[in-house]
Amino acid sequence: MKAVITGATGLLGANLAAALCAAGHRPVCTRRGPSRTAALADLDVLWVEADLAGEAALTRAFTDADVVFHCAAAVTVRRRPSPAVTAANVDGTRRVLAACRAARVGRLVHTSSTVCVGLAHGPADADEASLWDLPENGLADAYSTTKREAEALVLAAEDLDVVVVNPGFMLGPRDQRPSSGALLLELRRGAIPALTAGTNSFVDVRDVAQGMLAAAARGVRGERYILGGHNLAYAEALPQFAAWMGCRPPRLRAPAWLGAPLGWLGDLQERFIEGEPFINSAVVRYGGCADFRFSSAKAAAALGYTIGPLEPAVRDALSWWAAQGMLDGPPRR
Repeated sequence: MKAVITGATGLLGANLAAALCAAGHRPVCTRRGPSRTAALADLDVLWVEADLAGEAALTRAFTDADVVFHCAAAVTVRRRPSPAVTAANVDGTRRVLAACRAARVGRLVHTSSTVCVGLAHGPADADEASLWDLPENGLADAYSTTKREAEALVLAAEDLDVVVVNPGFMLGPRDQRPSSGALLLELRRGAIPALTAGTNSFVDVRDVAQGMLAAAARGVRGERYILGGHNLAYAEALPQFAAWMGCRPPRLRAPAWLGAPLGWLGDLQERFIEGEPFINSAVVRYGGCADFRFSSAKAAAALGYTIGPLEPAVRDALSWWAAQGMLDGPPRR
């Protein structure tokens, strides 16, 4: 099987490449020229120069592919999409679709996100049928809106064999940027001052990678599958993560009244900086949102998707960073 991965240098793409190698395949991995490849240094992969901005290069990389896993994306916490984020997440996905058509790809597995699903209301977790209501709840930021638009493009491509997966908050090794693993590093440094009332769906990235392989093999054309994990409150998850890393957890609970003014200050800061703000109103609302809970029942029934415990994900992430020299001193005790 010829499998191509876009975004192979990221957390999910690297672990997907590892899963493909373990299954006896040699994946083709696209990269931009300056991309770091340390996350896949131990894997037998075929690197191909192809940027999301170049449809011709993508078409060459996709030629004869049985499946393309589109994992590449720009991640941001900014509230408003920048031209660069839109170019990567929306325009890049449009070019991937065009390249799949030109190369006559067998199947495209598109990586979306749980931020494209919607919120849980009442005791039931959100699922694939949930209404996307992030804008109404002040949670629509640059990442969620562009990923939602990209997902819509994929699902509208009725001439292609497409399957969409919506992963949760992924943790695990090979996170060289780091992306979602930054939460663990900030916790280890003592940079998270307080616990919030929100929840998230935490999952070992290797479980998501296996779910993507199952989606490629057994997913129904035109369907989307939530690949979530353990729905945990931050007040429960962060102390447990800290215990596994041997560092001190936050002791304080963030008062609800403090979030709004801090978020507004972050919104103001965004107008004057080009990088990522430390906080903004969307970050505050995510931190306090107890309805960010998701069901993976559809993926479990259709794909055989399963999730394991989170402790190996946290410990293996820490071990990988240590081997790469990425840890900044001892943990805060």
